[in-house]
Amino acid sequence: MQRDVLKRIFDWNKSSRRKPLVLMGARQVGKTWLMNAFAQEAYPGDTVYVNLMKMKALRNSLETCDLSPSALLERIRVALDADITPGKTLLVLDEIQESSALLTGLKFFNEDLPDLAVIAAGSLLGLAVGRAKGRAAADDEPNERRGSFPVGKVNFLDVFPMCFSEFVRAVGKRRLADLLDVGEPCQVEPYAVELTDLLKRYLVVGGMPEAVNVYVETDDFRSVRGTQEEILSAYDADFVKHAPSALLPKIRLLWHSIPSQLAKENKKFIYTALKAGARAREYEAALQWLDDAGMVNQVFRVGTPRLPLRSYCDFSAFKLYAHDVGLLGAMSDLPPSALLEGDALFTNFKGTLTEQYVLQELLVAGFRPCYWTNDAGNAEVEFVIQGANGVYPVEAKAGINVQAKSLKVYRRLFSPPFAVRTSLAAAHDGDEVKDIPLFVFGPAVRRLK
Repeated sequence: MQRDVLKRIFDWNKSSRRKPLVLMGARQVGKTWLMNAFAQEAYPGDTVYVNLMKMKALRNSLETCDLSPSALLERIRVALDADITPGKTLLVLDEIQESSALLTGLKFFNEDLPDLAVIAAGSLLGLAVGRAKGRAAADDEPNERRGSFPVGKVNFLDVFPMCFSEFVRAVGKRRLADLLDVGEPCQVEPYAVELTDLLKRYLVVGGMPEAVNVYVETDDFRSVRGTQEEILSAYDADFVKHAPSALLPKIRLLWHSIPSQLAKENKKFIYTALKAGARAREYEAALQWLDDAGMVNQVFRVGTPRLPLRSYCDFSAFKLYAHDVGLLGAMSDLPPSALLEGDALFTNFKGTLTEQYVLQELLVAGFRPCYWTNDAGNAEVEFVIQGANGVYPVEAKAGINVQAKSLKVYRRLFSPPFAVRTSLAAAHDGDEVKDIPLFVFGPAVRRLK
């Protein structure tokens, strides 16, 4: 397996302004694998790996010592019988959310021991970051766990599920993946049939590394679906273990409603679709919990798409997506056999899988997309992104039908530098609308950053 984000970890390691690095992302997106892969290549024989989930005695010991780097490192040295030398050793702190002492201690590693390379990650670590940023916590959450994360004293790196080009490389199509990564739609046009078939498979398998590995090893979509269902079961167990009890029913209701919300003609999230009379304020904390855990992606509406884009978002109107297209298919109980039905996979439940895929490619490329509707509600563009030279609309079309009336309305109102339309149709580099095939959308759109 090869992950593009690994290069960014090497860049972090070389930076003169390096702070402890914190990998953020949903559970099972490959954070532990990335830390180990980096360690094996950059610090062979000089890595100290600490799994705080498994080392209860060390966790207890850390909670009783002061938070100076020397004291924390001494407890780790003794527990692992290991040498830790700043400037030579890499310290990997996995499942760091289990130790409030080390969470807070990252601040002092940055201030007092900058020569020590430290990487941390953990399941639901985003919850600790959310608390540190002042987000609401439930009443039954222990006070000592709130606000302990040293925001501003660490480097963050988002880890997403594997993107399409990573999937292509994982299934043994290295040269094809290299062509995709160039981001030139015309160069990959001769391979459109093969890439479309691979994209269908990706929409079923998704980008969760375990599901991808099962597919590579078995070439069996039923085995992949079994793996996806195991991941979803593990998420439900996380709800029970980590969520405040007062929020648990609402978290589950929100999570399980995602497929039905996206199956609507108008995909805007409607609270009353959860239950009659439901109001936003009743579910805000539960939705924030899911967002902090990295399990959902909120795409907010923008009515006037100007720079800076986030300043014009309407945060009361949004669409709610999952974090992985394969898991969304499993949550929707979409049969993998749909893969064999021509292009039906792209149009199933109103093209939602296509939109989910496009969103994931945008996130990996570093965009924070919104969506646009006019005030009358009869024109909508799936995504709007802020690039280096302006704000661009992105129309995601399922199949080969590229008729885009809403895109025409948007262009007439706002005159963007150009519009992006992605579908199964052939590439076309027009002055006003650039058509990008879905299978090369991610690498191509990165050029707008």
